[in-house]
Formats: sequence, structure tokens, C-alpha cells
Amino acid sequence: MVSFAAVLRRAYGPIGAALLAQRGELFPWVPVFLGLGIGEYFALPVEPSVGLLFGLAIMGVGSAAVALRLPVSVAPLVWALCLMAAGLAVAGARAHLVAGPVVTFRYYGPVEGRVVALDRSASGAVRVTLDRVVLDDFDPAKVPRHVRIALHGEQRFHDPRPGEVVIVTAHLSPPGGPAEPGGFDFRRHAWFQKIGAVGYTRAPLLLLDPGGGQWLARWRQALSLRIQARLSGEVGAVASALITGDRGMLPPALLEDLRRANLAHLLAISGLHMGLVTGFVFALIRIGLAAVPYIGLRVPTKKIAACVALLVAAGYLALSGANVATERAFVMVAVMLGAVLIDRRALSLRAVAVAALVVLLVRPESLLSPGFQMSFSATTGLVAVFGVLRDLDWGPKGWLRWPATLVLSSAVAGLATAPFGAAHFNMVAQLGLIANLASVPLMGAMVLPAAVCALLLMPLGLEALPFWVMEQGLRWILFVASWVSERDLAVRFVVSPSGLVLPMLSLGALLLILWRGVLRWGGVPIVLLALFLWLQTSRPDLLIAENAALVGLRTEGGLALSRGKGAGFVAGIWLENDGDGVAQPVAASRWPDGASVAAASLIVLRGKKAAASASCRVGDWVVSTHELDTGLPCVHSGKVLTPESLRLSGSLAVYTSKNGPRIVTAREISGERLWNAWAWRPKRAP
Repeated sequence: MVSFAAVLRRAYGPIGAALLAQRGELFPWVPVFLGLGIGEYFALPVEPSVGLLFGLAIMGVGSAAVALRLPVSVAPLVWALCLMAAGLAVAGARAHLVAGPVVTFRYYGPVEGRVVALDRSASGAVRVTLDRVVLDDFDPAKVPRHVRIALHGEQRFHDPRPGEVVIVTAHLSPPGGPAEPGGFDFRRHAWFQKIGAVGYTRAPLLLLDPGGGQWLARWRQALSLRIQARLSGEVGAVASALITGDRGMLPPALLEDLRRANLAHLLAISGLHMGLVTGFVFALIRIGLAAVPYIGLRVPTKKIAACVALLVAAGYLALSGANVATERAFVMVAVMLGAVLIDRRALSLRAVAVAALVVLLVRPESLLSPGFQMSFSATTGLVAVFGVLRDLDWGPKGWLRWPATLVLSSAVAGLATAPFGAAHFNMVAQLGLIANLASVPLMGAMVLPAAVCALLLMPLGLEALPFWVMEQGLRWILFVASWVSERDLAVRFVVSPSGLVLPMLSLGALLLILWRGVLRWGGVPIVLLALFLWLQTSRPDLLIAENAALVGLRTEGGLALSRGKGAGFVAGIWLENDGDGVAQPVAASRWPDGASVAAASLIVLRGKKAAASASCRVGDWVVSTHELDTGLPCVHSGKVLTPESLRLSGSLAVYTSKNGPRIVTAREISGERLWNAWAWRPKRAP
């Protein structure tokens, strides 16, 4: 009789053989399985206890110790489990480490704090982020660590600067949840930014104390103003964004042109900029040292150039504000320059894996961000494709090599990032390849080298010439963006995919790239299945904002909105997720007379008077910004939705089918997590 162990060994044989064939090629899978654990943490419906997280960490360490003693044909499976447990534990630990108080009610009153960051909202209003916050009649233990306030109205008394202590009378509220169930969760995003309240003011912001510290941020702002004094208008705003990371002066119309031309990535100080700047410095130092024969023959010029380039990268990181995208780019460049210092290949899948591993361990929440997904997908695709071409010794020679490399790299990067850009931004830039081919070479060969030279010459007052060179390059790039964005075929809008699509696409593509052997082609059907699921995505028939201020209804002409003005942020997100490129007033014009959902009337009420004079029947859907008379027939049917009823559910979506309406809430999708606080939010101030 055959024993169970023998059957198990026979069944495992092919798996073990496949893993043995991957020996020496499995390291790039380390961040993949770590990321799976991180993704599992964010997908959990309930927050895991600290004890469970601690247990997972111990299990991960124990599994690693066991894996070290196992045969090579078995150890990778144990390592995979170890990494997934570690990813879940790391993400949970990070969520607890950034935890801080959150405002639990709408606050109106004086807000005092130190300015730590300045940016602009989507509407163009200046926003200040404050720490060391003081709120009137507030328990100091419950004051948020950071507060972000949009400055509306005429702010003629004081322009805030980093490090200053300011005071303003403002409206504050908890960070908002998803605009629709399953959508982008700003509440989670704010949690990891340590922002415990957001708000706005129309009152003037006043200076209390010039303060101290924040010297780097102050220097960045002074440098930004100096750049904009040299280069006026849109060119100066773009130059400042490229050098200091200050995007506060960029006009919304310019940003829209860049997005439609797929050139918005040129403004984000990410892998492209960090790579071009450090590459320019690396080449400049190495060529300069090699030009002196006595030095070039006696010192390791390549390693010296790598060290100088690494210092420049660190300086660029600090100068640009060290945001998440720039930190990620610095890690990638540091890993590659480190490979040069230890005589390893700088551009390899192993180096990309090390960079991804560092980023995920330091900021596990970045896994969910479009920046992480797009930058690593582009880098992985480029390294994989050019690695294959290098191994095959295939490609144009001589003078054709540079333009061919440019076209191929733009095409590969565009193809690799396209699914992620479409999923997050609901837009495919159909002419993006043309725009990038016309702009990126100028950015690398002219704009950024000129920026480096300008910064080096600025202490001597000789920056005029490099700034002029930079200006010419930027004017061309802005011209290309404007011309491309005006074409009728510039963009195509796409519907948002379900939450399963991007993970499937990523795993299928990674299997195709990282696996060695015939099994790699198993990634193709996974990718095709993900694309098929994307095409089958169904959108809600009814959408209701979490404050009941906006309602969206599915009609034959597309999504109809209950109002043409107001709640513009939510309206924009709904239309984007629908793949609908129309403006809010156009969507509002679609609103039908006698609106209904699943054969029941839909009544939308806005304002106290409308709520007071409302009438409805049993079974009607009623959405009201104010509470209704409890004596109305519809009130107890479960289909009356007000800010109070939505307070503990968040935004709401309704899907209709033959079996009747199915209601999905943001709370169901987001779960009971640290950053949600559904249960403990009180109705009013204590």
C-alpha cells in the first residue's frame, strides 16, 4: 500500500523541480510576496489586534529560521509565507505608529499652529498644514498632530511661510471617506499623513510668531521665489516645481494640458528626474576625471563619480521637499549607485527588487499609491526589455541606436504604466507617446542639466545663462503639451476597474517577467482575464454622497447628477470613475423628470424648506440634506437617506437587478479599521 508521504512526495515533485530551476533567480520575488502581505492587511474587513500582528511577526521570523534549514526545492514556499506574514505585520505596525487623534466633530473656532507645509487644493486655494496645533476649549490629548486648512477669501494680511506660528479662525472636520464605496479612501490617506483634521477658512490668516527651525523649507521657498523672479509666468512655475518641488503656482489649465498629453510625470520629482540629474552629474564627474590622464589612470573614477552623484541625489531629495515619490526615486538611485560601488550591474531586476523592498518596509502604504505602482512598473518593464535585448545582442547600431532606444524606452514605459494610469485617473492619453518623444529628450539633455548648472552658479550670481537655456526647453515642452491636449484624439476616458483587476494584472505581468522557463507564459492568461474583468465592470445605478449633498442616477445618456453646482469634488470623482468626460453641469442636465430606482420614485431634497414641505409614499427613495418629519409614510421604509443616517455608513451605492436593489455602503467596503472610526464618532461637540 502506498503511504501518504510517498503520494505527497510524488505530487510535489514537479513543483520542487520547477523551484530548483529558478535557483538564483528568486530574489526579485521577495518584494512581491511582501507586497501581497501588505495588500492583505489593507484588504482586511476588521483591524487585526496588536497581539495578532505580534504573532505574525514572530511567525515570520520563525518561518525564516526554518526556511534556512530546508532543501532548496522546499524553502522558497516557506519564504513566501514568511514574507506575506511579515508584510501584514509591517503594514499593521506602520498604521499603529502613525496613529494620532482625529477631530470627531465639526469644529469652528481659532486654530493656532506652526506651518510645516504649503500646497494648493484642486480649486487653486493655498493650503497650510500645521503641527503643534492648539484648538480652543480642546483637551490637548485629543488635538490632532497635523491639521490642513484651505485659505479662501482675500488673504491680504500675511503670506504664510514654513516655520511660522500662525492663527486663523477656521472650520475643521474629520477627513472624509470615499466618494463612493470602493473608491479612493482619503480618510486612510490622511491617517498615514498624520492629518487628523481638514478644513477651510474665509477669515484672514495672521502671524503670531516668525518662529524658527524649518530652515530647509524656508530656503526652498526662497529659492522658489528667486526662480520665479528669473523665469516669469508658467515657465517659472514649472521650473520651480522641477527644482524645489513647489507646485503651488502651477495654473490648473496647465496641469490639465500636461495630464491630457501624458506629460504630468515631468512635474513629479520622481525616478526620471532623479535618474537624469544623477546621471548627468555621474557622467560629468567621470569624464572630467578621465580627461586628466594622471588622475584617470590612478584613481577609480567610476566609484568617485558614483559617490558624488549619490551626494547630489541626497541634496536633490532634501531640496525638493522629500515627498514620497522623491524618496522612492532616491532609494532606487541609491541602490543602483551602490551597485556601482560594489562592482555589480546597476540596472538589473535585483536592484529594482532591493529598491522596492526598502520602500515597502519604510512606507508600506505606498503600495496602494499610483506613484509606486507606475514608477516600479515602468522601471521593471524597462530593465526586463533592455535586459533581453542586451542578452540577444539585438538592436540598431551606430547613430540609429540613440533614437531607437528613445522610442523603445518611451513605448515600454508607456505600455507598462498605461493600465495603472487608466485605473487611477480614468484616462488614456492616446497621443502620449508622441508627446513624450517630443519632450523627454529635451528634459534630459537640456532642461535638467541647465537646472543643475544654474544651482551651481547661483551663489556667484551667474545663473542667467543656464536659466535662459532651461526656459527655452520648458517653452517647447509646454507648447507640445498644449498642442497635443487640444487634439480630439488626445484622451479616451475609461471606467474604473474592480478591486481585483490591478492585482491580477500585476501578478500576471510579474510572472511573465520574473519567472524563468515555459511556466512564465502562464502570466498571459492571467493578464487577459484581468482585462476581461475590467471590461465587464458594472457601475452603480444610484450613488449618494456621504453628506447627502449629491445624488447620481444611471440613465441611458450616462450618469445624471442632482445638481449642476456644488459638491464638485464628489461629482468629478463619480464622472471620472464612470469614464465620462463631461462637466458637472452637463451631467446635471441629464437629470430626468420623475426619477426612479428599481420602479420606485426617487426624491432629492436640498435645504430645510424642502425637507419641511416634503411628501412621499411607502417605498420611495428619498435623499435629503436635512431630517424629515417622522410621520411621513416613507420614513421607516429604510430608503430615506440623510446626513444622520449616512454618518455611520458613508457614501452609498445601489445596484439594481431582477432580484431587486442591492445596497453597498462605504463602511462595508472599507471595514472597521483604525482610520475609519465609524463607531466612536459622536454626533456633536462634547
